[in-house]
Amino acid sequence: MPENLLAIDHGTQSVRALVFDPRGNLLHKSRVPIEPYYSTAPGLAEQDPEVFWKAVCEAVQGLWAQGVDKSSLAAVSLTTQRSTMINVDRNGKPLRPAIHWLDQRRAEGVKPLGGLWGTAFKLAGASDTVAYLQAEAEANWLQKNQPEVWKATHKYLFLSGYLTYRMTGRFADSVGCQVGYIPFDYKKQDWEASWGWKWQAVPVDKMVLPDLVPVAAKIGEITPEAAAATGLPAGLPLIAAAADKATEVLGAGCLEPHIGCLSYGTTATINTTHKKYIEVIPLIPPYPAAAPGHYSFEIQIYRGYWMVTWFKQEFGLREQGLADAQGVEPETLFDDLVRSVPPGSEGLVLQPYWSPGLVFPGPEARGAIIGFSDVTTRAHIYRAILEGLAYALREGAERTAKRSGVPITELRVAGGGSQSLAAMQLTADIFGLPTSRPHVYEASGLGAAMDAAVGASVHPDFPTAIRQMTRVRDTFEPDAKVHERYDELYHGVYKQMYKRLQPLYQVMRKK
Repeated sequence: MPENLLAIDHGTQSVRALVFDPRGNLLHKSRVPIEPYYSTAPGLAEQDPEVFWKAVCEAVQGLWAQGVDKSSLAAVSLTTQRSTMINVDRNGKPLRPAIHWLDQRRAEGVKPLGGLWGTAFKLAGASDTVAYLQAEAEANWLQKNQPEVWKATHKYLFLSGYLTYRMTGRFADSVGCQVGYIPFDYKKQDWEASWGWKWQAVPVDKMVLPDLVPVAAKIGEITPEAAAATGLPAGLPLIAAAADKATEVLGAGCLEPHIGCLSYGTTATINTTHKKYIEVIPLIPPYPAAAPGHYSFEIQIYRGYWMVTWFKQEFGLREQGLADAQGVEPETLFDDLVRSVPPGSEGLVLQPYWSPGLVFPGPEARGAIIGFSDVTTRAHIYRAILEGLAYALREGAERTAKRSGVPITELRVAGGGSQSLAAMQLTADIFGLPTSRPHVYEASGLGAAMDAAVGASVHPDFPTAIRQMTRVRDTFEPDAKVHERYDELYHGVYKQMYKRLQPLYQVMRKK
């Protein structure tokens, strides 16, 4: 009886086709890098959807080149980057390039909410937040700037829904993939009720939205056309998974609310999984988790570990060159850079808001570094970046714990930053909590495979899948004295920075 699970993980930088066994061991991996997007004007980020599909086909075909036995597969699942939008016609053909999640276009001049909803939000002091959401909605921009495209749109899909169509021929998507500016009721985990305010804020016809399928349910089967393109067996079931952050949380083994999952990726996040719906930040809903009936509470730091890439590009050429000459991974030398500076970076403190969020900390926020002195080097700046990200995520964790009433007592870390031993220890010391890494780096792919395992009855439920398929690779314990030093800086400096600098940010925003 086939028991292995194939997870297709379509990220921002690459597509990975991953085969796991029922114990969560990664048996085979095929990776295809992709060009994330192209830009025809400042702030625009688009890509031909065919690029995404061809990368999926190439990644899966790479498995067969490794000798993977197709008959060993019980099911396939799909997890993708969030909030990349694609308009298609009745035949599933894209009508324009995909609008990438990193796209910064805004729909200016959108009509504010009126009627009872408009009055209610005005009284609640939330009109600006709703206006921000309306401006960020790609559908509003399309209707205003490309009405001919919108008129011809048969279905308006996330990347996950588009790839699901290419694989199954069905215009459907997983409930777990609905993260974006669409009329989705995050509490019910279904499309908004007909009387809901979101239909007024983002006026789309429900008919252009896909059918929704619960997480871990069968969403369709591989069609003969998809089989010819990918080599997957026709008829293989596609099981609904979730968006990549949600599957990463599941793959890290974080189904209990007291376990915080940090993702050190392009967007750094702190997530906890709960059965109760709570808005940690008003009007910002918890997203669907990768287990049905659960919610993922998430605080985001936009341009999170992108800042590490930024530093390496702007200030890290020496380490890159030395790594090439010595035949070692650059991360090893960057870890040495971190360790060359004491905890606290000798008073250099960084606020990591290189790209502001919606309401955390606020749309006017900017990045800041304070505490320069005559001893400051680029090593101090690099360590301060890592510390600043951990401070911000700790602040998010505290906000989550306060709102949910559940203290976070341990951490898991996934994403590219988890490969840095220095970053792992630094995180444990700032939070004052034991901090572990999953046994596999491909945590989001593992989470998608776990959805497939439950959906294909390889495991009977999610608690069993977590016990069988997840475990920690190693754990970093906090140093009590170092944590005390970080506590002083966190409360005495970091948490004071934003409110002191906010008036200046507001002036800058108007310029």
